[in-house]
Amino acid sequence: MTDLIPTGEAARLLGCSRQHVVDLCEEGKLPVVRKGGSHRYVNRSDVLALLGQSRTRDQEQSRWLHGAIVGHLVTEPDLVLARARENLDRFSKVHAGTMAEHWLDLWRLTLNSGPDHVLTVLVSDAPEATELRQNSPFTGILSEEERKRVLDSFRKHWHSEHPRDT
Repeated sequence: MTDLIPTGEAARLLGCSRQHVVDLCEEGKLPVVRKGGSHRYVNRSDVLALLGQSRTRDQEQSRWLHGAIVGHLVTEPDLVLARARENLDRFSKVHAGTMAEHWLDLWRLTLNSGPDHVLTVLVSDAPEATELRQNSPFTGILSEEERKRVLDSFRKHWHSEHPRDT
């Protein structure tokens, strides 16, 4: 039995788009095997190893902040989604023609899919969700005091989990 799988299957395992898997291959983060023309295959074990990789400090911090936003989303979904859409409109003008535009377009699709899908993306471990959070339209949802409390809590958590990281 072969361990090689097509990029589409790798995407399903990772919970991301096939294009993201192709990008990982091109960046050298996922070794690729070519079989006949442009077809790419990857080792299932490499994909599973990639799933086990931990997030960076910034990515984990973003996940904590977005976890706090979830509280607002479940109590005031219309308000939160409306603010996120307003931010998206503003950000889209500023970032037209940049790579951020891609992620903002994905956020627009996510917001249009409804609160349940947004909830999933806000705290998901999937690589695409991690990337989406780095281009978040949820600025201004948390008050400065809430943001400060989440960041203080995160710092304590991070230092207890990663004592060698300063």
